[in-house]
Amino acid sequence: MTAREIKPADGKMLVFFVGMGAITSTVLTGIFNIRKGLHKPIGSLTQMGHIRLGKRTENRSPLIKEFVPLADINDLEFAGWDIFTDNMYESAKHAAVVRSEDLEPVKDEMLAIKPMKAVFNHEWVKKLDGPNVKTGKNYMDLAHQLMDDIKNTMKEKGCSRAVMVWNASTEAYHKPCEIHNTLADFEKAMEDGFHPEVAPSQVYAYAALSMGLPYINGSPNCTVDNRAIQELANKMKMPIAGKDWKTGQTLMKTIIGPGLKLRMLGLNGWFSTNILGNRDGEVLDDPANFKSKEVSKLSVLDTILDAKNYPELYGNYYHKVRINYYPPRGDDKEAWDNIDIFGWLNMPMQIKVNFLCRDSILAAPVVLDTLLFIDLARRAGMYGIQEWMSFYFKSPMVAEGLYPEHDVFIQHTKLKNTLRYMMGEELITHLGNEYYDYSKED
Repeated sequence: MTAREIKPADGKMLVFFVGMGAITSTVLTGIFNIRKGLHKPIGSLTQMGHIRLGKRTENRSPLIKEFVPLADINDLEFAGWDIFTDNMYESAKHAAVVRSEDLEPVKDEMLAIKPMKAVFNHEWVKKLDGPNVKTGKNYMDLAHQLMDDIKNTMKEKGCSRAVMVWNASTEAYHKPCEIHNTLADFEKAMEDGFHPEVAPSQVYAYAALSMGLPYINGSPNCTVDNRAIQELANKMKMPIAGKDWKTGQTLMKTIIGPGLKLRMLGLNGWFSTNILGNRDGEVLDDPANFKSKEVSKLSVLDTILDAKNYPELYGNYYHKVRINYYPPRGDDKEAWDNIDIFGWLNMPMQIKVNFLCRDSILAAPVVLDTLLFIDLARRAGMYGIQEWMSFYFKSPMVAEGLYPEHDVFIQHTKLKNTLRYMMGEELITHLGNEYYDYSKED
């Protein structure tokens, strides 16, 4: 197999974050600690994961970061936008996710990163408001202001390339409409004042892609999963990935769900509820914003369980998801799952999961991995939707007409096989016949 031509990761890379609150401040606290040798990159596949190459007898399992030419985390620079003026140190203190003993050693680095004025429309996130907001005559004007920010910051920091990551709040649920049919339709809507169907997140994606930046959607927003933005991504030959970081309860679903299906155990119902008290929880307390998250979280089981082919097992299960804002918990989310299953002789059984997790701690390594992988994709000439990165998202983007693959084990295999494909290595199917005598007789 011939390896793809991959441009080297020369020079510094700038990471632009949209939203510089709990997740972003946690990502940066971790990266700066790792750079100083104070912590290991726990949870990061790109930094700690190995990849098997060739047959099991060859014993080739290099670190992923030594196998594919990823950017070095020491070569990353950071900037971004937020509706609040807090620098990253203040933001981390306010979010109260990271421990003081981890924040104080990187205080100077965190103080130096201050948000630029953001593109914001209160109609899309009614629970929040802030003073650090751009003004302009229309959305296209605001997009060009973002492009100026990108150009000026890259020049100031001496970076040769950049990526953009959405870490901001979940927007109100809007399906793509007629303005998203073509790029021309979308650009016309952006020039027509402040069209109610143009989301602020789409303005960021438009600016990023127009400037030659890959875009990652870490929220359930319908930002880049529409024809207009995808047309722009293909036109600019830029990769896009999303959507909605897969961290807590949904990660557990994509682990447990495939297990039930593999053993042909039936499902009567799956009730999921969460409490969290961070800014994300506050935003999701609004029904319009919760709808975006609900659609993302509910879609997971449908394709994993495949009721069409297994109607006796999964044709009539009840699935309910709830998120409750509870300020005392802050970023310490608690998720409960009650799973009613049945087995041999239709005997009912139950599984109960109580996951006391920390949302931003789980998200941070996912953010790091995806920004490094999407930069790799760009340098490998892979543009448009990056389905191979589905491993990291609740609601993975796929080509039109395809269903998303939610099984985390299949996603993991797809990701590693894509890396093998990039580097010209044999894809691994785990068939293993070649190790046994009967195969040699054929």
